[in-house]
Amino acid sequence: MIKNQAITKDVQDQLTPQSVLADLMEGNQRFTSGNTQNVDNKALVEQTVGGQFPKAVVLSCIDSRVPVETVLDQAIGDVFVARVAGNFENVDILGSMEYSCKVAGSKLVLVLGHEACGAVKAACDGVELGNITHLLSNITPAVKQSAVEVEGEANSSNNAFVAKTVENNVKLTMDRIREKSPILKEMEDNGEISIVGGVYMLSSGKVELL
Repeated sequence: MIKNQAITKDVQDQLTPQSVLADLMEGNQRFTSGNTQNVDNKALVEQTVGGQFPKAVVLSCIDSRVPVETVLDQAIGDVFVARVAGNFENVDILGSMEYSCKVAGSKLVLVLGHEACGAVKAACDGVELGNITHLLSNITPAVKQSAVEVEGEANSSNNAFVAKTVENNVKLTMDRIREKSPILKEMEDNGEISIVGGVYMLSSGKVELL
């Protein structure tokens, strides 16, 4: 099977948040099974010159081991991707998500954390260094929540603590997206989009939904 047809407006209009999530998870299944689709990039480039109609926007970490389009088996024109260390929202990313959904028609917001995230580990350890200090402050609420929920040391030497903080960071980011973006919250309330979260497992290549 060769993917050589980019998403059109008509196709996008027929998608639902549920069908898009299922599509992304099927893509991840293809990735983990080594059965990814063959892609005619030249055809997709030509078809998307005049516009794009992606089905989802993914907020992920910058981690080089989590190339979003690859691990979800998506191609040119399929998904918007916002990346920042620790996969948290800020004003610019919220604006990008609002554009993706309200203006460009995407049906799904996926917040994608990942196993053993370096930014999360640094936040767990209270690292302070240049602009990294401010960046990590966005993950601190998840660290504090995990400290109440997990036994043992509240630092990166505790794998269970790190794993819980990765999950909490995704969940709190989803909460803040709804809180800080009335546009996205209204779209979700109306069933136009879904805001979901997952964790990519470095050890298996699998995305586990939360």
